[in-house]
Amino acid sequence: MANKNTNPSEQHNNPALSLAEPAALGLIGLAVAALVLGVTDLNLTSTTNKALMVPWILCFGATTQLIAGLTEFKRNNIFGATVFSVYSMTMFAIAFTLIITKFFTVSIDLLHYGYGLVAILIFSIISTIASLMTNKALFAILIAVDLAVLSLIPHYFYGVTTIPAGVFLVLTSLLSFYTATAILLNTMAGKTILPVGKPLWKP
Repeated sequence: MANKNTNPSEQHNNPALSLAEPAALGLIGLAVAALVLGVTDLNLTSTTNKALMVPWILCFGATTQLIAGLTEFKRNNIFGATVFSVYSMTMFAIAFTLIITKFFTVSIDLLHYGYGLVAILIFSIISTIASLMTNKALFAILIAVDLAVLSLIPHYFYGVTTIPAGVFLVLTSLLSFYTATAILLNTMAGKTILPVGKPLWKP
């Protein structure tokens, strides 16, 4: 997600530029976690025992995005750093919610989770606006995330089906896999192999 500077002298004088592009890693983490969450919301897996979702959400959705976010901070990329870090914390929250609801015999009010999703939706909309200044691929991913979260909120407030959310989460996964592949191949080749599109907004 950071701008790549290929000037050798500037790269030597700025240690931050020697860090590898972390966006591919973060997007792979998002893709794996979104797929696991999506197929569950589509009722393609067990909806009663979700314990095995936790490792995938923690290891991929949470940890890889946290690594990517921290690396983006070092690369002075405020967009990638903020988005990856916040989505990482979201995945941690989802995983811990699953742990609490599955392994602790306490009274649970999932409205707390619903309001948390409202907050994440607000952040995601802000990020979507900012992504207009990055590229079309990232913008598409964030639109899919927005729609997935928006579709999940009525489920926790009114018991509406999760199937629409599942569709948008699987779409998020596919778009993230594509964009991660594009970043990986384009960076290694030093040229565009898979397009990600130009920014939609250049202030």
